[in-house]
Amino acid sequence: MTDYGHELIFGGFLTPAADDPARVVALAKLCEQVGLDLATFQDHPYQPNLLDTWTLMSYLAAATSRIRLAGNVLNLPLRQPVVLARSVASLDLLTGGRVELGLGAGAFWEAIEAAGGRRRTPRQAVDALDEAIRVIREVWATDRRGMVRVDGEHYRVVGAKRGPAPAHEVGIWVGAYKPRMLRLVGRAADGWLPSLAYLPKGPAELAELNALVDDGAEAAGRDPRSVRRLLNVSGRFTPSRSGFLVGPPEQWVEELAGLALDHGTSGFVLAADDPTAIQLFAQEVAPAVRELVAAERAEPGSRAEAVEEQREAVQAGGSTTLAVTATPDPGVRLTDHQLWDESTRPAAPLPPAGHVYTPHAQAVGAHLVDVHDHLRQELGQVRDLLEQVRRGVVSAGAARAVLNEMTMRQNNWTLGAYCAAYCTAVTQHHGLEDNSIFPHLRRSDPGLGPVLDAWRRSMW
Repeated sequence: MTDYGHELIFGGFLTPAADDPARVVALAKLCEQVGLDLATFQDHPYQPNLLDTWTLMSYLAAATSRIRLAGNVLNLPLRQPVVLARSVASLDLLTGGRVELGLGAGAFWEAIEAAGGRRRTPRQAVDALDEAIRVIREVWATDRRGMVRVDGEHYRVVGAKRGPAPAHEVGIWVGAYKPRMLRLVGRAADGWLPSLAYLPKGPAELAELNALVDDGAEAAGRDPRSVRRLLNVSGRFTPSRSGFLVGPPEQWVEELAGLALDHGTSGFVLAADDPTAIQLFAQEVAPAVRELVAAERAEPGSRAEAVEEQREAVQAGGSTTLAVTATPDPGVRLTDHQLWDESTRPAAPLPPAGHVYTPHAQAVGAHLVDVHDHLRQELGQVRDLLEQVRRGVVSAGAARAVLNEMTMRQNNWTLGAYCAAYCTAVTQHHGLEDNSIFPHLRRSDPGLGPVLDAWRRSMW
C-alpha cells in the first residue's frame, strides 16, 4: 500500500468532437460549474473529425474562470517543444495559472508521418520525449543565465532565448505504460497520467507500474513522492454493482478511495461526455472520496469502518444519493423580463462522506416537490380562468365557483381580495422562515448562507 500524500484532484476527459463544438464548450463549462478541478482533451492533430486541442484550450481559457486545462496528452511529434513551452507559459499567464502540460511520446505513426511528423521507433520516441522535457524546462527557466542549448539527437536548440516563465509551476504529466517510459517519468516528469482502460490487469497492475516510476525517481536522486500519480477512469453509474466502477456512486467512492490510499493515485479524470455522469462524479463522488481519504490519512483504519457503516445503512433502505429532483422547467415564459440569472443560483453544500438519506428523508423532499407542483398547477388554472373571463367564454360567477374548489382558496376570500389575501399568507409563511427556520440553518451549517440569501432575494 502506497499513499504519496498528494491533494486529490478530479477532472473530466472530454472528446473534442468537431461536429458539435458548442457541446464540447458546454461540457467544459459544466465541468467548471459542478466543481471539477480540471478539464482535459485528447490530442490527435491528424484527425479531421476532432477540434485542434490547443486552439480549443485557448478558447476555453477565455470562456471559463476557475477550472484548469490540459491536453490528455499533447502529441509531441507534431508540436515543437520550444514553441510548445512558450504556448503553455503564455496561456498559463493569460489564465492566472490554470494550465497543465499533459505530454505523450506519440502513437499512430503512419498518421503522424502523413501529417508531416517524423516516424520514430519506440526507443527513439522515449529519447525524443526526454529531450523535449529538457528543452521545455530550459525555456521556462528564466532565472538562469545564457541561452537555451540542448544538443539532442531529435531536438537541437542552439541559443534560443528563455521565457516567458509560466504563472505557476506547470506540471508536466506524461502518459506512459512501458518500463523505459515509466522510469523516464520518475526521472524527469511531474506526474504520470495513464488510462485505466489500457491496463490489461486493471487496478492490480498499478503497483508494479508505480514501482517503475519510483525506480526512475530514486535513480535520479528524486523523492518518488514528488511525482503525482493521475489516472483516466471510465465506467457507468448504475443502481447495482456489476464491475469495477460500474455501480452506484457509493461504490465509486469506495473504489476510488482505495486507489488513492493503496496505489497513491491523487488525480482522477473521468472519460465521459454524459452531463449526468459528470455531475454525479463531481458532486457526489469527488467530495466523498476526498473526505474518506482525509479521514483515513488522519486515522488509519477508519476507511473500512466508514464503508461498512454506509453499506449497512443502505441495506436498511437508505440511499447515499438524494433521489428527489425538482420538476423540470417547462420553458414557458409569460414575459421577456428575467428576474434573475439562473446560472448564478448557488448550490447547497454537499452532504458529508458516507451520509445516507433515510426513506423518510426522501419522502420529505418528494412532498416539497409535490406541494410546489400543485401550486404551479393551480396558478396555471387561475390564469386560464381569467383569460376565459376576459374573452367572455366563462362568467365571473362560474370562475368564482371553480376557484372555491381550489386548495389555495379560503372560504372567506372573495374574488376581488384573492391576491391580497394570498400574498398575506405567503408573507406570513416567509416571515416564519426568516425568523424561526433560516437562522437555525445558518448556525448549524454556515455553508447554506449563500443559498438562503439568494432565496430571500428571490422572495422579497
